Amino acid sequence: MTAVPSPAPLRLADHPFFQGMTGDLPQRLAPLAVEKSYALGDMLIREGDVADRFVLLFEGKVALEIVLPDRPRVTIQTVGGGEVLGWSWLLPPPQWWLDARAVKRTRCLELPAAPLRALLDSRPEYGYQFLLRLLPVVAQRLDHTRFQLMDLHGR
Repeated sequence: MTAVPSPAPLRLADHPFFQGMTGDLPQRLAPLAVEKSYALGDMLIREGDVADRFVLLFEGKVALEIVLPDRPRVTIQTVGGGEVLGWSWLLPPPQWWLDARAVKRTRCLELPAAPLRALLDSRPEYGYQFLLRLLPVVAQRLDHTRFQLMDLHGR
């Protein structure tokens, strides 16, 4: 029988979101990061649940989905390795506004929202760098959502 090697542990500093960041934010956050794996069909995030983490995807694919009344579930976008999930934890009330479902086996690091928010609040230079990296993600996701909804309504 051949042993299957376990995958190398994920490192926060290796994720594109943190690469090239000045200062020691990745090093300060690394002890908080929890490695997770999700199988095909597993839910990473559920609409309406408390938004309690920031997710950094390393491998796999995740469908970002919304449910509309009297309609089937709609995939707004599919994201994968090197991308991130979640900004709903930044603002009150911290609640997820969509579902995120693994459409391939997915490996990620998850940072708990409360200590991440506390660190970003306590060090404005960290918060500023973090938001400068996160805002383009937010803008792109909103753009995808707008196009999907236009397509859904035949425009």
